[in-house]
Amino acid sequence: GLDCPLHVSQNDGTLMSADFARRYPVATFASGPTNSMRGAAFLSGIRDGVVIDVGGTTSDIGVLVHGFPREASTAVSVAGVRTNFRMPDVLSLGLGGGSLVRSANGAAAGVTVGPDSVGYELTERALVFGGVELTATDVATAAGMAEIGDASTVDALDETLVGDAVDRMQDMLSTAVEQMKTSADPVPVVIVGGGGVLVRDGLAGASETIRPDHFSVASAIGAAIAQVGAETDRVYSMASMTRDEAMTEARSVTAQRAVDAGADAATVEITDVDEIPLTYLPSNAIRIRVKAVGDLAAGNGASSGGAGT
Repeated sequence: GLDCPLHVSQNDGTLMSADFARRYPVATFASGPTNSMRGAAFLSGIRDGVVIDVGGTTSDIGVLVHGFPREASTAVSVAGVRTNFRMPDVLSLGLGGGSLVRSANGAAAGVTVGPDSVGYELTERALVFGGVELTATDVATAAGMAEIGDASTVDALDETLVGDAVDRMQDMLSTAVEQMKTSADPVPVVIVGGGGVLVRDGLAGASETIRPDHFSVASAIGAAIAQVGAETDRVYSMASMTRDEAMTEARSVTAQRAVDAGADAATVEITDVDEIPLTYLPSNAIRIRVKAVGDLAAGNGASSGGAGT
């Protein structure tokens, strides 16, 4: 077997030690989409923009800020349970390669795509693979957007139905992009994931649509190139120190946590700093949140790391 430290992807786009993952498994929630976002940033060179990760059953839409996934600013529900943990700001749609396509009474009007899907049975149930279900993959193949399976099996599909289904998929994704943006200005949109062939250029709200080389394996690439991360979130009282002293301490503590988690000290950098005055507390207290990342140190047997207080 392998005799080396084990690190696990966490949901801010960085790595944590296996020991930290055992103590805080919630930090792995939604780490799949964040891996894809980090991979998208690496493959495209885009550090600020929107990422659409299209899989077999869903599309996950997230936002890159300085090359890392944007964190949700409100409470996030997981399986219907409100959480108070750090979570990425990700919007999931029931649109993927296996999504079922239907039309009202067999006509093109009222075309729906998803949210139900054939899932992992795509290669058995989709038309292009000899099945009998009309899926988003079949539509993409019929529209000339992809070369998958036996294209002759979708030659007889109604052109209007195919066109309306493609438009429906585009509308769903364009609406999602607009929901995730924080301004009306167009932003770069990076398409990744195995189902990325479902997305056409020219999404509303996009300044450009980028489908980089190796887009289908962006998630694996994101995990492979991930840096070690650490975070400090602490309230400081200004009665015993100055603001500059508090900021310096928070930065120093966070950088050391990154090193303890397995980062190469020479590569550690502070990537995000938030300062929130707490006027409802005495002594002019402030809450300081600092995030640091660094490249994984070779042969580092770190036993702790990740978020902190």
